[in-house]
Amino acid sequence: MPTVLIIDDHAAVAIALEVLFSLHEIDALSAATPEEGLALLARQPVDLVVQDMNFSADTTSGEEGVALFHAIRARHPDLPVILLTAWTQLDAAVDLIKSGAADYLAKPWDDRRLVASVRNLLELGQANRALRARVVAEQRQRHALEDAFDLRGMVWQDPATERVVHLACQVARADVPVLISGPNGSGKECIAAIVQANSLVAKGPFVVLNCGAVPVDLIEAELFGAEAGAYTGSTRARDGKFDAADGGTLFLDEIGNLPLAGQMKLLRVLETGRFERLGSNRERQVKVRVISASNADLPAMIRAGTFREDLFYRLNVIELRLPPLAQRPLDIPVLARHFLGHEKTLDAQAQAALLAHGWPGNVRELKNVMQRASLLTTGSVIHAPELGLPASPIAPSAAPEPDRDSVVDALARAHGVVAQAAQELGLSRQALYRRMERLGIARG
Repeated sequence: MPTVLIIDDHAAVAIALEVLFSLHEIDALSAATPEEGLALLARQPVDLVVQDMNFSADTTSGEEGVALFHAIRARHPDLPVILLTAWTQLDAAVDLIKSGAADYLAKPWDDRRLVASVRNLLELGQANRALRARVVAEQRQRHALEDAFDLRGMVWQDPATERVVHLACQVARADVPVLISGPNGSGKECIAAIVQANSLVAKGPFVVLNCGAVPVDLIEAELFGAEAGAYTGSTRARDGKFDAADGGTLFLDEIGNLPLAGQMKLLRVLETGRFERLGSNRERQVKVRVISASNADLPAMIRAGTFREDLFYRLNVIELRLPPLAQRPLDIPVLARHFLGHEKTLDAQAQAALLAHGWPGNVRELKNVMQRASLLTTGSVIHAPELGLPASPIAPSAAPEPDRDSVVDALARAHGVVAQAAQELGLSRQALYRRMERLGIARG
């Protein structure tokens, strides 16, 4: 059961609160002085503190309560504190709320409000502890990846990206084709580079060909090479990408753009390692690890007859699915800071604008936005208008109001920072405060 520490010099108050909390399955400890309370906190774990504002006889200034709160905050910065105050110390209590106190109640208190505030804070604390544990576990896993593998300097924070990177490292040393799927600009080439850097042919060449950037009538020559006179304008023999990648890795981006004739030749190379240059009957032999990528729906192309099914299954021994940037929201701020460097920063509104944007161009679009904002911003802080992002097509008023679980979850992810939680929920800070009050969620 959760444990609450009551610090109050009146024994009757402590007993009443202990009984109240026991009725709601909450353990309670009590201390009569600030010194005793701080000593208890040092000896055993406590989930929440309920403290009085005065401890000496004939004292009503609240100064002792202020000193106790700051002492607790200094030793236990994440521990929620509820203040019990007479109206004469209301100003002091309000000041402590601004300094991080979770809530205040006037004596005599309302049992229902006090229990509701305590329960909400305990739930929020539990969620925060779970979140911190998850963050620690993710950091530990990331450090393990960084120690064991060459990650090519890739920047990420979101667990969705972490899973793709982890799988890429797992399959890197297997001598099988890898297909990386995901939208344009999402970072597929970075994943391919990680696979190559940790493969058995890491010391070999890493050759990249964007199949969508080469004219259809020249793509076979790009892949397999050509003899002099094999096509118009070809005056001398040339090596293809497979020749250049021999002993290493060939990354074929936008593989869905490969014409059917080229698909047939590619399938043969994957199966035998042999191919002929355009205009030649002499077979050439290579040893190449092939990694391919596509933003297209290849199964739909198979049904339409524009992509070979046998080639798809040959390429798709291992598939790595990289989600669009909008589905990896934790990547957005760290990538933005990475693209900005150390010279400029983003204010809170700019960060909120980045999270609210849909990023149809994914990481590539984010990089361009950051570069443009950095060039056009004269100061060291970038504000939301300087990002040049389009306004959201949905007005804030059109969005449904978040329910209690959504608010509690957002506060947990924001470690209790209301401004950050409000940004995630699409509310102003004042609107979130009003929502929390209606839902009975204490301010933390």
